[in-house]
Amino acid sequence: MKQLSDSVVAKLRAEMQVPDLDGTRYSVVRQLARGGMGSVWLAEDTVLKRRVALKVLDLVAPADDLAARLLQEARILAGLEHPGIVPVHDAGTLADGRAFYCMKYIEGQTLAQHIARKGLPDKLRLLERIAEPLDFAHARGFIHRDLKPENIMIGAFGEVLVMDWGLAKVGATGLKLAENEIATVVRPTQNSLRVTGQGSVLGTPGYMSPEQARDSTTEVDHRTDIFSLGAILWFMLTGTTPGELPAGTGSMPRPLRAICERAMAADPNARYQFAGEMTADIGRYLSGAPVLAYPEGLLERAGRLYTRHRTAIVLVAAYLLMRVLFIMLERR
Repeated sequence: MKQLSDSVVAKLRAEMQVPDLDGTRYSVVRQLARGGMGSVWLAEDTVLKRRVALKVLDLVAPADDLAARLLQEARILAGLEHPGIVPVHDAGTLADGRAFYCMKYIEGQTLAQHIARKGLPDKLRLLERIAEPLDFAHARGFIHRDLKPENIMIGAFGEVLVMDWGLAKVGATGLKLAENEIATVVRPTQNSLRVTGQGSVLGTPGYMSPEQARDSTTEVDHRTDIFSLGAILWFMLTGTTPGELPAGTGSMPRPLRAICERAMAADPNARYQFAGEMTADIGRYLSGAPVLAYPEGLLERAGRLYTRHRTAIVLVAAYLLMRVLFIMLERR
């Protein structure tokens, strides 16, 4: 019996993962990405003649548990109709038995790619837009629980979308779940611990709150996402994940460092209590107003006021100097 080569085995394995779309309105174009429990495929909607993204469960996955998790994610997205959250169009089971859901195909860049050449004000305004769908979800009882730069996409027309709600927790005001959450382990990706269910660590190191790290399910609430939002801001300003070597942090303005540190406080009660509260502080910084997270000194306050009203101060100073010179010349 002839042994198959590694390349042939890899090719056969890849072909097995291609979803069987017979009997659906979709046709496969190519694979876009792979995740812990499945893959995302670019597909053609043959009825509406548009490209869509299909998230499909792996063929080898334990069908019952992960299919329920995938359907839960689809329902969460369907219940969050917001410009900053990718819309779901369809969900169901394919001919090969795999669960799937269909969503809008986003052409654009990841957060890291988008901010590579952006200045500080643009980065801060971008963070404000990331917080908007988060506040929307929190108001409806949903907690993302896996916010990180890889899960933020910037569309071709500048739209900001929060992606991957597969680990989301649904609160009392959101969708009703079964009494016990589905307990299932999702294969970890690089630098990522993605484990779901009771009694398991859930999240991504560096962006995961302390209560997530110690698996305190009773403590996890919307403020867990605030911690992750602060970590994303830290990444946007320094290019590093919190906890890594602080490259570039020395040049970070103190008020912005204070905003990050408050958002990432170990005690959830010491954090911003809402995403809008954090972005309000960012707005104050952008407008030259005092930042609530940062108690500035007298000299810093004077410097900030000068920066904010520089033109007016220079004009008044010039006027007073001219008046003094005019008076001195009159006395001669």
